[in-house]
Amino acid sequence: MRPPPKTKAEPKPVTLSPDEIALVRSLVIYEDPHILALNKPAGLSSQGGRGQVHTLDELLWAFAKPGKARPRLIHRLDRDTSGVILTAKTKPAAGFLGKAMMAHRFSKTYRAIVTPGAPDPTGGTVEVPLRRDESGREAFMRVCPPDHPDAETAKTRYRTLSSNAFAALLELSPDTGRMHQLRVHLASIMRPISGDARYGGALAVGGQPVPRLMLHAGALSFPHPEGGTRRIEAPTPPDMAAVLTAIGLAEP
Repeated sequence: MRPPPKTKAEPKPVTLSPDEIALVRSLVIYEDPHILALNKPAGLSSQGGRGQVHTLDELLWAFAKPGKARPRLIHRLDRDTSGVILTAKTKPAAGFLGKAMMAHRFSKTYRAIVTPGAPDPTGGTVEVPLRRDESGREAFMRVCPPDHPDAETAKTRYRTLSSNAFAALLELSPDTGRMHQLRVHLASIMRPISGDARYGGALAVGGQPVPRLMLHAGALSFPHPEGGTRRIEAPTPPDMAAVLTAIGLAEP
């Protein structure tokens, strides 16, 4: 989970269709005077998407009050990752949450379907440095030695929730927020995420086609601007739940 890039000025309002407004409003899973949390579907870019399709950042104009700014993204999720994404409704809330995230006070929990079967050991930590590698307009992350000049520290904790002979459902907790971190770390222990063609993930599991990257941001805990800690959860999306059922993996 990464912070969105800083912008120098508030972008101009975006005109949205009634269907787009209805869509983004249907994604809301929590709201109070300070924050707005949504359950982002897979396939929707958080920010900076290409083409004519609006990004989630642009769809947030559906919540803007007349003459006021729209909610601000506090972090991003990869386009093909579903789950909890947090926005701030005011500048003070954005500043507070941004500082809290940079101080590593956010706790993120993901779920992923991997193959083949459970990792060995079934729970543990992957702490392997990563580096960015670009090919044309595409960017990748690669594992690398700690002394590589472009190495970035990266740490992921994982545990197996359920498994069978050919797949497993894992719970993932990243301690750092590098691009594609979970995807590359799991591939590095020979358990790539299903549907992740970029990093070697299977496109079918147990004869069941996988429709997309099987990675879901299921929960987010963070300090709230009014005090205390909030935990927001997003239910497993139907497409991922259908794959779990089809391949016989139980979801706790």
